[in-house]
Amino acid sequence: NVVETQEHYKSRWRSIWIMYLTMFLSSVGFSIVIMSVWPYLQKIDPTADASFLGWIIASYSIGQMVASPLFGLWSNYRPRREPLVVSTAISVAANCLYAYVHVPHSHNKYYMLTARALVGFGAGNVAVVRSYIAGATSLTERTSAMANTSACQAVGFILGPVFQTCFTLIGEEGVTWKFLCLQLNMYTTPVLFGALLGVINIILIFAIFREHRVDDMGRQYKSINPNGEGSDVLDQNTEGSIDHVAVVALNVLFFVILFVFAVFETIATPLTMDMYSWTRKEAVFYNGIILSVIGIESVIVFMVVKMLSKKTGERAILHAGLLIVLVGFFILLPWGKKLPNIQWQDIKNNSIPRMDPTEMLTPFWSLQEMQLPSNHSAEPVGCPVTQSWCLNTPMIYLAQYISSDVLIGLGYPVCNVMSYTLYSKVLGPKPQGVYMGWLTASGSGARILGPVFVSQIYTHLGPRWAFSLICGVVVVSLLLLEIVYKRLIAFSVRYGRIQE
Repeated sequence: NVVETQEHYKSRWRSIWIMYLTMFLSSVGFSIVIMSVWPYLQKIDPTADASFLGWIIASYSIGQMVASPLFGLWSNYRPRREPLVVSTAISVAANCLYAYVHVPHSHNKYYMLTARALVGFGAGNVAVVRSYIAGATSLTERTSAMANTSACQAVGFILGPVFQTCFTLIGEEGVTWKFLCLQLNMYTTPVLFGALLGVINIILIFAIFREHRVDDMGRQYKSINPNGEGSDVLDQNTEGSIDHVAVVALNVLFFVILFVFAVFETIATPLTMDMYSWTRKEAVFYNGIILSVIGIESVIVFMVVKMLSKKTGERAILHAGLLIVLVGFFILLPWGKKLPNIQWQDIKNNSIPRMDPTEMLTPFWSLQEMQLPSNHSAEPVGCPVTQSWCLNTPMIYLAQYISSDVLIGLGYPVCNVMSYTLYSKVLGPKPQGVYMGWLTASGSGARILGPVFVSQIYTHLGPRWAFSLICGVVVVSLLLLEIVYKRLIAFSVRYGRIQE
């Protein structure tokens, strides 16, 4: 191993900054169209219903779940620039396809589904980004770098809808360029902007990004070829096997963390409409504000966690994060005596379409668009009598809901960063592409299953069952963490090369 020069250090951190940017852009690619998918889908294909929207939203995560291990495997054997450029190019092409889904005369909804699945497939590069950062940082730098990565991802999720809002000024009609068959409107401009960001990202990867590997002490590996590309000559420092029990446990914990957050995000709108008699518009507006505040809260948490982990270590913080999430969901259990307002019109004049469970798959932002029959001007509000639990389950007070939002917004980012950081440390100096691919895939799986869980349990059994089961899942994951606690140590510490 070679002691690091100043020039190498600068180049290594420039490359890490390019990875932060890639992470930011991949999450902007997801969130920039989220608010407008449903109205755009209705516009291009009137045959599409709300359950099909559920598939379009899920297709992103499915694409990412399939691609992550593949890109991870690729990055282990070839220069990482290759999977990074290819994945970003796929996302750019998919965004362009999304801008053209109005052109075909039929089956438009399937073109849209394909476009979103391919954007998700391109976002499989998250595994490459995380494995690069794990390999290019020493143990002391790792937590901070992983926290920055997650913060960039979080900021991307927050800013995506902000960009989308700015583009609504263009309006539904916008401008049409006949020679390109392209409509520039509030639905297509955001994805074309996303495609432009992707092209800039590819240029920066070629211009600035270089392969770097350092060991846990921060000493650089000798490379086979002079320009730093290709595989590394590994020394005896990589001997020893990875603790697979710890690896599996962290995958399970990461799945639980993302599952819980996906449930929380999906349930926000239906829950507030049922409990507080909010209209669709109010629910989307207020929950949009709440989620933005949680986004800002999580970015602050990422920064604080970097300092804290130096004092207490990652395991203790992960433990605390899970406890906070548990308290957050425990607060959401209905305790009082007061029942929510019941939406009786349903029986009186049959004017409300019955909520099909699959429609609950549609996330909070899409519920605002659910169609009401034209003969009905005022939107009925309250807990629909078709959900039998509305008649006997006490309401959840607004103070409970807000408190739980704050706690979950605190606990989730803590758990997210710590699970990634511990995972990369447990894996040690071997190339981590495939393992990071599996971790990303388990997160994507959680994001697919979360909304399904909500649609079934909440609609049929109500919040008491839904939140009790979530509490149960978090308690089990806390027990799992207790069992494997001693094994969640860095590879170099496990083999006695570094003192913890």
